Amino acid sequence: MGSFRQDTLKNCTGFDWDTGNSEKNWLKHKVTLSECEQIFFNHPLVIQYDEQHSHHEKRYYALGHTDAKRLLFVVFTIRRELIRVISARDMSKKERGVYRKS
Repeated sequence: MGSFRQDTLKNCTGFDWDTGNSEKNWLKHKVTLSECEQIFFNHPLVIQYDEQHSHHEKRYYALGHTDAKRLLFVVFTIRRELIRVISARDMSKKERGVYRKS
């Protein structure tokens, strides 16, 4: 697991949504676009570099909570200073443990 530089997000100016991914997140996991965005503004936010899935572009995963305190696991990349969510789902039990320790 690689580290993530927090200033990487500070350079981001918004979100880039792919219709296929956003629909998939809703259909499979009932996660809305708004919920995905909210975790990036709430603290704590745990982000790690996903070396295993970064073959074509750098990918990261984030553990965070929505405004309604829903705990989410979000995979994303950064393209042209925009956060592009690849997938989102509720955190697993193990991920909740990691998140609560942060």
